[in-house]
Amino acid sequence: MKFNSLHIPYPSQRMTVYSQNGMVATSQPLAAQAGLEILKRGGNAIDAAVATAAALTVLEPTSNGIGGDAFALVWHEGRLHGLNSSGPSPKKISLEELARKGVKEMPKFGWLPVTVPGAPAAWAELSGKFGKLPLSDVLQPAIEYAEQGYPLSPILSKYWGRAVQIFQEVLKGPEFEYWFHTFAPKGRAPRAGEVWRSQDHANTLKLIAETKASSFYQGELAEKIVHFSQKYGGYLSQEDLESYQPEWVEPIKVNYRGYDVWEIPPNGQGLVTLMALNILKGFDLFEKESARTYHLQMEALKLAFVDGLKYITDPDRMKVKVEELLSESYAEQRRKQIGERAILPQAGKPYTGGTVYLAAADGEGNMVSFIQSNYMGFGSGLVVPETGISLQNRGHTFSLDPDHANCLAPGKRTYHTIIPGFVTKGDQAVGPFGVMGGFMQPQGHLQVIVNAIDFAMNPQSALDAPRWQWKEGKIVEVERSVPDHIVQDLLARGHDIRIAPDSGGFGRGQIIWRNQDGVLAGGTEPRTDGAVAAW
Repeated sequence: MKFNSLHIPYPSQRMTVYSQNGMVATSQPLAAQAGLEILKRGGNAIDAAVATAAALTVLEPTSNGIGGDAFALVWHEGRLHGLNSSGPSPKKISLEELARKGVKEMPKFGWLPVTVPGAPAAWAELSGKFGKLPLSDVLQPAIEYAEQGYPLSPILSKYWGRAVQIFQEVLKGPEFEYWFHTFAPKGRAPRAGEVWRSQDHANTLKLIAETKASSFYQGELAEKIVHFSQKYGGYLSQEDLESYQPEWVEPIKVNYRGYDVWEIPPNGQGLVTLMALNILKGFDLFEKESARTYHLQMEALKLAFVDGLKYITDPDRMKVKVEELLSESYAEQRRKQIGERAILPQAGKPYTGGTVYLAAADGEGNMVSFIQSNYMGFGSGLVVPETGISLQNRGHTFSLDPDHANCLAPGKRTYHTIIPGFVTKGDQAVGPFGVMGGFMQPQGHLQVIVNAIDFAMNPQSALDAPRWQWKEGKIVEVERSVPDHIVQDLLARGHDIRIAPDSGGFGRGQIIWRNQDGVLAGGTEPRTDGAVAAW
């Protein structure tokens, strides 16, 4: 039977999913089921999260990869733990080195934006600290999908095709041929329903599983990465890989209308969400679909983003304390700048990105908010030969202005867009949430939290609701589903409203809430191939 899986002429409806024993929500159905499989084998939510994350490097390589970074918030035995597994810039790269080469700004592709990958270390660290099953068992579903292959889901095929088209135009040089060999083996992108497999991915995941990721940083895989770097003029060295360790951090929070909303501290941009919520809580929001509600969220977000883009960088290099930015006095100071008209903040221009987010929970009370990314889709366009490791281009966010807080420096972690979120009330976990998508992420977090807390939306509706995205200045993109009368009112308030042609840039979210009886309620993103797997 012939049909087009991307042709959706009628509105579709999803319902909130309920379960007791466990749940995994993410952007790719087979990956969610991989996590559920681990839960049913006796693993906990942490095992399920790692299994899902590893599977996503195979099942959704358009948004993440083995050579990317990761962050996690883990609720375990009544306490929230934060993991920052973002890698620094190579120790041999510097402003002076790039100036000598005549580089004026960080490129998107090639070796210059490549930073040390943190994702494999995150899997091993989470598994070792909180997991119940061996990492070799947990990564088995990902290995099997890589070896045996799987048919592409619809949205995945759309972005895979777009990436191949772009890369064929912009990636020039022998160092990029390994990407095409891996992801376009027939000279084109695989199509929806077409099976893709990668034995290189499988072999690499086996080595990571068997060595608890040590092969990636100081063994066979590390040697291949370094050889590839040296052959084509990269800066990534054996020392960069050997010295890397993920960092356990104390999550940061604000109280928003009786709920504690948690994020990972800088170098992540979760601080932007918290600053915006801190500003917004000084206003009463009465109606979801009103121009006033949209306007206040947009203005609070813009003020928070200005500060985030100015101050957020490697926490060891930040010039302003997080506590100062989250103080009530500073929130009130910023709040006073919001009036009836759109303001014009001064900030850099946000860009869209590619990321995967997942939420996992088990029947024992463990919950995980996990996110990983190559930054822009497939990342740098570099795949380490015979490994399937697509290297991230996270360093693209570095500034080459020596006076900027986030200027490039050797061994420095850059401003990071990927952020997991979590909600608690009192001393009880409510659950994980997240919305991936470059600089959309703190904006998505803000909108989902307002939907859930201010307007009591169920997890699915909180994700289904129309979204907006501040781009720069007074420019705000909105989805076509935003009612026209609201668009007209926002225009009258001075916002430069642009109606987006599709919803691809508005992020992909997942939510799992736990009620007082221990029942899990999950929602998944309607803008992608999202799924909730539960039992």
